[in-house]
Amino acid sequence: MSLPAPAAPRTLVAGIGNIFLRDDGFGVETARRLSERDLRDLPGQVEVVDIGVRGVHLAYQLLDGYDTLVLVDATARGEAPGTLYVIEHDVGGGSPPPGTPPLDGHRMTPDAVLALLGTLCAGTGGEPPRRVLVVGCEPATLDEGIGLSPPVSEAVPEAVRLIEELLWNGEPGESAPRATADGIST
Repeated sequence: MSLPAPAAPRTLVAGIGNIFLRDDGFGVETARRLSERDLRDLPGQVEVVDIGVRGVHLAYQLLDGYDTLVLVDATARGEAPGTLYVIEHDVGGGSPPPGTPPLDGHRMTPDAVLALLGTLCAGTGGEPPRRVLVVGCEPATLDEGIGLSPPVSEAVPEAVRLIEELLWNGEPGESAPRATADGIST
């Protein structure tokens, strides 16, 4: 009698952000471009979704069981606009810090989504992803309007390449920027 083959690792790549706030749409545009690629050539089972501002939806979708979550978002960290970051998020957190405002479905940062997921997992017995990565891009503007600024728009193809590299190797290449995170903020 042979044992069933282990399931292929499942990865969710989620583009988040508000397309009506210029560079905040970086994650959505990157997810759109990545979904145009042939994902069958990537290792494991990769799903790419445009979450936009539906953070609560993302938390519930993660209950379906993913090994890795790659969040793609505009991430202000003080560098030049268009700078890309790869941030490994500590999955151990799980609950919101004291004094956190109540959930607002229209303003869910990645930290809030992951805290909600921790609460949902505790209530359902589900498991959060083993690994959470953020591929972030330094925004030039978050003013109202549609369309990415030139430096952020130019960073999108590189972000797609970087995500593919992460999916293949689990790590960015030597030339990719690395960042540490005390938490994820956008």
